[in-house]
Amino acid sequence: MQPLEAGEPRTIGAYRLLGRLGSGGMGRVYLGRSAGGRTVAVKIVHPHFASDEEFRARFRREVEAARRVGGEWTAPVLDADPEAAVPWVATGYVAGPSLGGALAAHGPLPEGSVRAVGEGLARALVAVHALGLVHRDVKPSNVMLTLDGPRLIDFGIARATEGTASLTSTGVSIGSPGYMSPEQILGKGLTGAADVFSLGAVLAFAATGRPPFTGDNAATLLYKVVHEPPDLDDVPAGELRELIAGCLAKAPADRPAPAAIAQALSGALRAPG
Repeated sequence: MQPLEAGEPRTIGAYRLLGRLGSGGMGRVYLGRSAGGRTVAVKIVHPHFASDEEFRARFRREVEAARRVGGEWTAPVLDADPEAAVPWVATGYVAGPSLGGALAAHGPLPEGSVRAVGEGLARALVAVHALGLVHRDVKPSNVMLTLDGPRLIDFGIARATEGTASLTSTGVSIGSPGYMSPEQILGKGLTGAADVFSLGAVLAFAATGRPPFTGDNAATLLYKVVHEPPDLDDVPAGELRELIAGCLAKAPADRPAPAAIAQALSGALRAPG
């Protein structure tokens, strides 16, 4: 967490901000605390999105949908103000490192831990997709590791930016190269199968320390995702590698459903170690 700098807000809504957790193309994330002492993550969008009425409408709809997801495998949406001068959303604060941060510090996860992450994320996608939502940005930095299992975070803003004038003019893309599905890259209609592809890429990263598609530049990387097979040579041979390969099928219809993935990995979260 970084200290607040001059010019950054000290309060958002009813929350006192304690520090900055991070920032990205969509906005900044702060650690906040309510008057009752609850710790939350508060995400505010960049001001250039705030003037886009289409963005505000999408943001309003997505936040309302995300409120219904619940918090067993995700960070629940607790509060939001789409009508604020700068729209914001507050979610439950997940104490724990991101998957990306954990691997940077300690290297690839052992197979049992990869399976546990996979089971938890698959169960999160079951809940998300049951509400008719597609996350669209499943990636290592959006996977938080806790003692009770992984949590999938960052709902409510990425999807809201899709199709807005601000999105086109600023060049911000929805999703992360290397973890986006082929259909997402090609601008085709998305279903929950896009999240399954991203889950496969995340699990390959967890097992090896690198994504299954790499390239010297974004264009090369995106071409590989669309046209070339994933590099899974360093993933332990066997059921886990086969499951990851299935998730990374180019055709959405060829990928397993999240419930089938959770079933295949069932018990990993309860396994010792």
